[in-house]
Amino acid sequence: MAPSEFGARLQKGIVGGFAPPTPNLIINVDCNDGNLHITSATRAEGTPALGSPQTKTVAVADHETIIDELHGILKNLPTEQPPGSEDIYGFDTSIAWYSDDLQWYNGGPEGCGGGESSAKATEEDKKKFKRAIEIIKKISGEE
Repeated sequence: MAPSEFGARLQKGIVGGFAPPTPNLIINVDCNDGNLHITSATRAEGTPALGSPQTKTVAVADHETIIDELHGILKNLPTEQPPGSEDIYGFDTSIAWYSDDLQWYNGGPEGCGGGESSAKATEEDKKKFKRAIEIIKKISGEE
């Protein structure tokens, strides 16, 4: 079961190199007081920056089952080592989860800038990570 308070963040656009990555989508989900407080921003094709953030609040009860699923998925997935070295899932997407019982993130704080990770994702891990992306997008309404 997922904790009653947590934060999650999804960023599409984490692979960089010489220049830092340019995000196409950022979703932040903060859970407290029985509600999910969601902020999302997208970058339109051909524009240099994310658009204005959109916010909404929904009841945790509306998404409880898939939040539990997301928490369970992330608890068992590897992250790249060292952080930010390589996009081991191949989706150009990072997820961060912060709660009392789990601190998990992939992609490093500045995205993936190159190098090789000593940890690798299996095909099964990649399927689970793809499902985690789908869950966060569904919760936010960005699916």
